Amino acid sequence: MSQTHTKDEIISTVTELVAAEFGRPAAELTPDRDLTSVEGADSVKVLRSVARIERTYDIELEDDQVFGFKTIGDVADAVAVLIAERG
Repeated sequence: MSQTHTKDEIISTVTELVAAEFGRPAAELTPDRDLTSVEGADSVKVLRSVARIERTYDIELEDDQVFGFKTIGDVADAVAVLIAERG
């Protein structure tokens, strides 16, 4: 049984997961916000956020994708593609 996710739902969930890992309010993070500009952000927190996202959606992002993410929107786009491929 396949569960569908809208782009807005994915962005919302990814934002909440990143905010929780970074210890920041979700309202402070927009899809185009540069992850490196978030107060308290570091590579370990980004990797832990990605791990949470992968568990949440039961997906696996490639390392080259992960290290190429600049914004929450980039992460959400990659998640949406993997969900669509899984169909």
